[in-house]
Amino acid sequence: MARIKHIALTTKEPAKVAEFYKSAFGLKELRRNANGCVFLTDGHIHMAILTTKGEESADMGAHGPHFTGIHHFGFEVDDLDEAGQRLEGAHGHRLQRKEESDAAMRDGVHANFEQKWAGPDGVVIDVSHTGWEGTD
Repeated sequence: MARIKHIALTTKEPAKVAEFYKSAFGLKELRRNANGCVFLTDGHIHMAILTTKGEESADMGAHGPHFTGIHHFGFEVDDLDEAGQRLEGAHGHRLQRKEESDAAMRDGVHANFEQKWAGPDGVVIDVSHTGWEGTD
């Protein structure tokens, strides 16, 4: 069974939002990146607090530019190819070419490898066989 291990929010003020979740729920900060994004964990789920997406973002899914709120979530799976087949069978929509995600995985582009898909309502779904930092 796939496991939800990643949730991403978009906001205009990632640092302020991160402080809220750290203060209110005791989440641990993992890191910040050059774009101002903050990454937190409760030890089980990885939470990315991202800056709002612009017009050029390929992974907006059903969201328009400058959207704030829950942007996407991610499932950790045991077998990436099987998960892709299941998504295709369920009429999921691949948001990046398979060749691009395969090259990123091969080249180690991302610390947390993920493929981007969308469900029938356009909500973005990350699928990873490597998981996300800070999760068990």
